[in-house]
Amino acid sequence: MSHEDFPTENPAVVTCGLPYANGDLHIGHLRTYVGGDIYSRSLRTLGQQTAFVSGSDMHGTPVAVNAEKEGVTPEEFALRHHEKYEATFPRFNIEFDNYGHTHDETNTELTQEIVRTLEAEGYVYEKEIPVAYDPDADQWLPDRFVEGACPYCGAHARGDECDEGCGRHLEPGEIEDPTSTLTGNPAEYREREHKFFAVSDLQDYLQEFIDRLEGTSNARNQPREWIEGELQDWCITRDMDWGIDYPGVSESAEDSEADQTESGRDEGDESDGSSSPSGTSDLVLYVWVDAPVEYVSSTKQYTERVGADTFDWEVAWKDAGDIVHIIGRDIIQHHTVFWPAMLRGAGYVEPRAVMASGFITLNGKGFSTSRNRAVWADEYLDEGFHPDLLRYYLATNGGFQQDVDFSWSKFKDRVNSELVGTVGNFLYRSMLFAYRNFEGTPDVSELHSEASETGSRAAEVSEEVEARIEEAIDEFEAGINDYSVRKSGNAAVRLAQFGNEYIQRNEPWKLTDEDPEAAAQVIRDCVQIAKAIAVLFFPVAPGKMQALWEQLGEDGSVADTGVDDAFEAPPASFGEPEALFEKIEDERVEELNEKLEARVAETESESDESDGDAEEDMDADTDADADIDFEPIADDRISFEEFQELDIRVGEIVAAEGIDGADKLAKLTVDIGVEERQIVAGIKQLHDLDSLAGSKVVIVANLEKAGLFGVESNGMLLAAGDEADILTTHGDAVPGTKVQ
Repeated sequence: MSHEDFPTENPAVVTCGLPYANGDLHIGHLRTYVGGDIYSRSLRTLGQQTAFVSGSDMHGTPVAVNAEKEGVTPEEFALRHHEKYEATFPRFNIEFDNYGHTHDETNTELTQEIVRTLEAEGYVYEKEIPVAYDPDADQWLPDRFVEGACPYCGAHARGDECDEGCGRHLEPGEIEDPTSTLTGNPAEYREREHKFFAVSDLQDYLQEFIDRLEGTSNARNQPREWIEGELQDWCITRDMDWGIDYPGVSESAEDSEADQTESGRDEGDESDGSSSPSGTSDLVLYVWVDAPVEYVSSTKQYTERVGADTFDWEVAWKDAGDIVHIIGRDIIQHHTVFWPAMLRGAGYVEPRAVMASGFITLNGKGFSTSRNRAVWADEYLDEGFHPDLLRYYLATNGGFQQDVDFSWSKFKDRVNSELVGTVGNFLYRSMLFAYRNFEGTPDVSELHSEASETGSRAAEVSEEVEARIEEAIDEFEAGINDYSVRKSGNAAVRLAQFGNEYIQRNEPWKLTDEDPEAAAQVIRDCVQIAKAIAVLFFPVAPGKMQALWEQLGEDGSVADTGVDDAFEAPPASFGEPEALFEKIEDERVEELNEKLEARVAETESESDESDGDAEEDMDADTDADADIDFEPIADDRISFEEFQELDIRVGEIVAAEGIDGADKLAKLTVDIGVEERQIVAGIKQLHDLDSLAGSKVVIVANLEKAGLFGVESNGMLLAAGDEADILTTHGDAVPGTKVQ
């Protein structure tokens, strides 16, 4: 692994968190997959050898529970969803080099091999623990087969996670007042032998690892609470029939392959799981053991398909790969604590970076699949929208780790103002002028007869435009090395903004008669800018930029280009261009909103008429799919005079940085007009601090000063909810303006 700027000499692997094979995809699910696709394409544009891999997460209790409800096998249930995901991703131009699943032979063998290595190295031990048991069903209750109270915060929780409270991972036997989800009856705890991974033995390593981990700040900061505290060992087995068998240490890989059946159990094993024998013959591995191993397995499958000369999975994962994980922030702990510990213990390369995204809301509320309050992936495409429009919205609408709200109105505004009004407007007007006046790219070679001797990268382009394209490439590269798909994606948009200003400033339509050589130079510059946009914007909008590439008369695929191709001369001739982006009308937005509202109302009506059983969301691990529970309005009122005592001001963030030793606190320098204030706010894990400079905020200016972690705070930043949605102004209020 390298910590040099990309591109490096090492092979890179970009992965996305595995979608759980348990439901349909909506656009909220697509954020990490779009981000991963953009990031991997961008690395290749920089010249980095890259494999982009993922797969479906097939195991775990939700699959088993829902399969039982449908009366099908877990394998049949999970494969159906896997095949749908496999078909859906390419429709959004998300192109994995390999997309597998955790139940295939490669992942089964590799998972068991890694577990054997961990056990041989002394990182796995057996311990008797209390496990929830339903005597009426005569069955052990792993994970989501049991519910109860979180032992840490008291909130209602599932057996493996406090999903409604503190969000902590829960080990078997921890949940209080357990209840069986099979029968609804109280469960009881019985002693049962399980296997544990000694994560605590690797605590010193993890503390060093987290200091060198790259990626988004939430992924680097959030795990410190566990890594720097009392690190608990991890139970890696479950009492289930669906999963990968815990391997016998003495059995060979060939024996393991022969013994495995399609169900993941030994063919002759008819155990109902109700007894408590010693050993682990009737236990399967916890889903979070085999799920991340799929990253390695999928890379291996890619190598087997294309050959090690094209991409060598063993070099990437066992020698010197640059591994980048792109995930939702609800699974940061798994990717920065458990997974790197497994890799270290088994002798694999550690992740170089983890990019953790924020969630997607819909019209300011959480997506809810049970209430049908969602924009489904298929629905978006069926409405006739190009996938690249959504890719752009998801990639550039805020920092990657920040929450993003989707609405059809906001979507329309971004498409119309930026894709149509900026990028599309520049490309169409400049190429149309070039076609009508020069039948393609103007020939200005005689004006630059000495340029080839000056070291110019684009011999026929003016110095100003050459410098601006160079700047755009620098912005693109900086975004990739800052792990910001927004910055890299905006590099091309900003270049198009320059192009519009450049053509407007030089008015070539006037120069064609007055100074035809000058007119030719302006349009020659604009066509070069168009080609540079095709190269730099391709990772975000691959379909549209391939269309632009062809309109420019270029051969082959823009996917095969690199940043230096932005300076290569475009073809001498090309045909009449067509507009790449179309405006979305207000009436269309109204129609889409009406459809959404009607669907939600119908689903809620049906729910009211039903017996109240709610459908389980596909990714119930994330609060993105949960409804927002609002706190009740306070009964106590204050007078207007009391409100006036609050000095609430508009401010502008000048700088933001984390406070050493504090997991959640950040130090902000805020301009409030008459002075700059230092304010401490609990936003360190929830916002990309590097992107906050220039943001308008609202603060309480007359709050008493306070000292937090040895840092003085002179005011309070106002933010909404647990995710610290920072309050700002609708218009361009100047710093110091009083809120009243």
